[in-house]
Amino acid sequence: MSSVSVGRALRRGACAGAVGALVVAGLGSGAAFADEAQSDQLWIQAPYEQSVTVAPDGGSAQYRSLALGLYHDNSNFTVTDGRLTVDVSGLTQVADVSWPANCTPNDAGTVAVCDTGDVPTRYSAQVQLKVRAAAGAAVGAQGAIEYAATATGGPDGTLTAPEGAAETFVTVGSGPDLGLTTPQDVSDIEPGTSLTVPFSVTNTGNETAHGFTVKMWATYGLDVTTRYPQCTYSGPDGNGEHTPMTYVTCAFDMDIAPGATVELPQPLQLTVTDHALYERFDYEVEPAGDAGDLDTSDNGRSWHINADNTADFAVRGTEVSGAAGATVTAGFRFVNRGPAWVGNVASGDPVAVIDYYLPEGTTATSAPDTCHPASTPGDDPSIGHYACTLPLWAKPDLKVSFPFQLHIDRVVPDATGRVVVHPHSDTGASFDPNSKNNVAKVVVNPSE
Repeated sequence: MSSVSVGRALRRGACAGAVGALVVAGLGSGAAFADEAQSDQLWIQAPYEQSVTVAPDGGSAQYRSLALGLYHDNSNFTVTDGRLTVDVSGLTQVADVSWPANCTPNDAGTVAVCDTGDVPTRYSAQVQLKVRAAAGAAVGAQGAIEYAATATGGPDGTLTAPEGAAETFVTVGSGPDLGLTTPQDVSDIEPGTSLTVPFSVTNTGNETAHGFTVKMWATYGLDVTTRYPQCTYSGPDGNGEHTPMTYVTCAFDMDIAPGATVELPQPLQLTVTDHALYERFDYEVEPAGDAGDLDTSDNGRSWHINADNTADFAVRGTEVSGAAGATVTAGFRFVNRGPAWVGNVASGDPVAVIDYYLPEGTTATSAPDTCHPASTPGDDPSIGHYACTLPLWAKPDLKVSFPFQLHIDRVVPDATGRVVVHPHSDTGASFDPNSKNNVAKVVVNPSE
């Protein structure tokens, strides 16, 4: 389940480009974090909020699943024997808890130690707690679950989660609770393929949803081919700083009773285009009108669709001449020769970092705004080094020039600078199989 609106996550990713650019610039230019191998941290993953439906008169409320887990930061360490302590004493007269088999509660049933086994570096649900409203708990009643955790591993042999790093507030509520089916990610999809989105909406709340709204976001390599009269469509544009995406907003007037599941009026079809590569289709649902959703953690889904395609990133250098003391334009050019686009929609990271090592005997007096001085182990201090970043996406045939103004401090025949492009995507850099054109030369005062 996604605990954050996928739409908001996408928008945050797009806005994170500037920050991500600085981070990846360091990585792409070979900078290393010296302390990474010596540090690690254990973390608890738990929802900040959890709603449960009020118990009916004379009956019991339905249990809801509460997914918990541990993860740590540094993959250089193996971390095992995760122990998650769950304290539900704050739920007295608010909610009841059912412990899973990997949790051992105390005699009072209010505190349990849960065995999570090996601890990964990416969160996965290792403990499935079940909670429900206590009999007699009124709508609006709230209590809290507190956590602590330890594990074996890390630089000192034991890792401990920060105190108070996670807490879950459980609230008794009443209303609809819409949730979407979870899609299975797909890979190696041929361009031109038509896919059906596994889209159905279930109401696990205790009140009917009188209609619902849907929002969808499709990355540039996906065409939303199904058109509903209840929806409006815009994009993809992808001009300037806007990420090329298709946006869809819909309003359906179908009622969804408690326990019922509905589907869209007809199957939702996507087409994987000729320029598709690492694609995402994100969608979310909300009850219509003023009705709130009891638990928004399952209102949004993200479907990752990887196409069987490539993109060819290339750089081209220049040759210039000038006398000592002169200033010349000696930059380079980047092009995506396609056929695929590349976009880091989730992270907002640049799709490439380009290292430029200046020709001997020259100094940069002017550099593009997206280029910054860089330093990596083994650099010759007499040779200027810059790292240049691209936007978070590159369409096919994208061309970007990087005009540097170089001052010729002294004439060196055939002074040769080196340009190297480092492709990057959230999924991996294997999309660019042609590495020969990832390197180019900038030559000042070439020999006749």
